[in-house]
Amino acid sequence: MEDPNPLVLGQGINRLRAAGLTVDLAGEAIRRQATDLNIGFVSRHRRGRPWVRMKLAQSLDGRSALSNGESQWITGSSARADGHAWRKRAGAVITGIGTVVADDPRLDVRLVPTALQPLRVVVDSRWRIPATARVLDAPGQALVVGGLEGLDAAATRLAGRAETLAAPAAIGSGPGVDLSELVSALAGRQIHELHIEAGGTLSGAFLTSGLVDELIVYVAPLFVGPGLPAANLPNAATLQQLDRWLTAEVCQVGQDVRWRLRHADADGR
Repeated sequence: MEDPNPLVLGQGINRLRAAGLTVDLAGEAIRRQATDLNIGFVSRHRRGRPWVRMKLAQSLDGRSALSNGESQWITGSSARADGHAWRKRAGAVITGIGTVVADDPRLDVRLVPTALQPLRVVVDSRWRIPATARVLDAPGQALVVGGLEGLDAAATRLAGRAETLAAPAAIGSGPGVDLSELVSALAGRQIHELHIEAGGTLSGAFLTSGLVDELIVYVAPLFVGPGLPAANLPNAATLQQLDRWLTAEVCQVGQDVRWRLRHADADGR
């Protein structure tokens, strides 16, 4: 396949051909397979933004937690290890302050071997994150993203623990940062794949924004009943308003099912 980086696009092929070598480009089927292996790199160079993948873990009735917030663990150990393998693929893992306050997660890769930890990003519009939060712990680096107001105080308080970044405010409902601007900022840091593991508020905001390209949904074989949804979404007036997702893969992971989907309009190629 051709390298999508505009700085080198076609140059290697031209040099090989100039040297008298025959170069054949892959057909469509093989090209798509090759692109999927490098989907984030291709996405950033062709679309100017990372490939955005969201992980959800839920019950058969679409709940991510009990009504009291208890969520550990809806899925089994095999699904959790598989989720860490998807974290490992990413250049950055993103979550919201609500998840940090409620669960104090680490969000690092530890259930599968890795030589490199993804950047851990916390969306925290009002800079509420405790300096002792485990998501800020080594190994790896952390980035806390919030509003302009309170930035200096937060930078001082989190010095040595995390980098801080002020992002433009969001318009309308959702978290207090513009998610599109945040994704663009991460592309500027050469993040190719962005992995979202968040609560219902941030997950819903990302889905509503249209920024999510791929879903990794782990479905546990149980019913929760009244509980917390995997994503908080606005009411739709008609079915035609709803986004359509295409199934890319369904497989069993332990006692759970992993359902991988791509947005009907997503194309990192």
